[in-house]
Amino acid sequence: MKEIIGSSVLILGYGAEGQSVHCWLKKFYPRLKIGIADQNRDKNYLDAIKNYDTIVRSPGIPADSPALLKASIAGKQLTSATNIFFSVCPEKIIAVTGTKGKSTTASLIQTILSTAYPDVRLVGNIGNPALDYLDGADKNTLFVIELSSYQLEDIHYSPSIAVMLAIVPEHLDHHRGFKNYASAKSRIIRYQSPNDAVIFNPSHDVSAKLANQSAAKKFCFSLEPDIASFCWIERGKIYAKGKDKISKLIIPTDEIPLLGEGNLENCMAAITVGILMDVPLERIRKTITGFQPLEHRLEFVGEFRGIEFYDDSIATIPEATIHAVKALGEKVETLILGGFDRGIDYSGLGLFLRQRKEIKTLILFPDTGKKIWQAVCGATPQKKLEINMFEVSSMQEAVAIAFRQTSSGRVCLLSPASASYNLYTNFKERGNEFKRQILTAFTP
Repeated sequence: MKEIIGSSVLILGYGAEGQSVHCWLKKFYPRLKIGIADQNRDKNYLDAIKNYDTIVRSPGIPADSPALLKASIAGKQLTSATNIFFSVCPEKIIAVTGTKGKSTTASLIQTILSTAYPDVRLVGNIGNPALDYLDGADKNTLFVIELSSYQLEDIHYSPSIAVMLAIVPEHLDHHRGFKNYASAKSRIIRYQSPNDAVIFNPSHDVSAKLANQSAAKKFCFSLEPDIASFCWIERGKIYAKGKDKISKLIIPTDEIPLLGEGNLENCMAAITVGILMDVPLERIRKTITGFQPLEHRLEFVGEFRGIEFYDDSIATIPEATIHAVKALGEKVETLILGGFDRGIDYSGLGLFLRQRKEIKTLILFPDTGKKIWQAVCGATPQKKLEINMFEVSSMQEAVAIAFRQTSSGRVCLLSPASASYNLYTNFKERGNEFKRQILTAFTP
């Protein structure tokens, strides 16, 4: 297998993907010398690189780190779990990337395809290491893979169908700037052929620019009526062109259980994949109407003391928070924000929040809470600020304040516009703690 060269392999980083690679190598290459280097085990873990022929990089380690660049110059083989998966996968791969909406879109695609194909496997960044799902796969198996920028930054394969959602600044600390982040995303289409397909919304400038560089066939979707699009919205209904190029009604938007324009785009991307894969339209429609939001993605937690609580912990960028507030509308009265500082600009979010008269309370976590508040105060400074601000350091404090400050019949929304890593392991842990504290506070 061309991704593994020589007689020794170093697994660099031993998280979920690193452990998956280890199991896969032991099964298929039992004679290989396998080493593990992880910063949680050894602060000098990078020193081990010099002792191995092939280095399998885990996603959290930048592909252009000095140690890996030095290894490449020295003739080492550099690869990743994603590259290995693409190189041995027996059949068609549908891949999804973008800044937000990847998991929802990939899950929708997998669910739609499963109505017409017997073996459709959802893998990748959604939490299912791809190599773990290869057992028993054959030419009839379809893989739907969610790909992060971390997984894409050194990939040298492309999928048969690539879905490129909106790309906006995120992970700037890892990629050292937006240009490198966008470049990593672009690799999903870099190796496509004219027989492949790329799906995107041309109104998103970055995604459109990158997608148009693909050699593949282009399939566009749009929130507005657009004769050039493959899938679009017109008078509250989603339409798409069949393979016969005739426009067909797919589903009224008010039958979609997912909230907000971002989720309408996710649905249209999934619809396009379904049509390209010959799934009957009625099955596509039935799947979408029965699809429920994934956990921590505008998830309705419940109504407690008359207050509606929503968990949108996945919102790690300002654009996602803006989308969430718009999706829930004027009922949002309390917003919980803030977290790990990745150097993102919050001025646009500050202006947006200043213009939302229904928002009365901001509950702010470190470290970005102060930056968000400064952005709110700096937006239209000539107007009187009528938002209450509370700084907190625990979810228990945040939820207690939310119960005190939020009116009955209104919404408290956790949508942090920031990563979670200063206080939590990941967004899931943050969202689960939010829900736990709500239930704890509500329990007599």
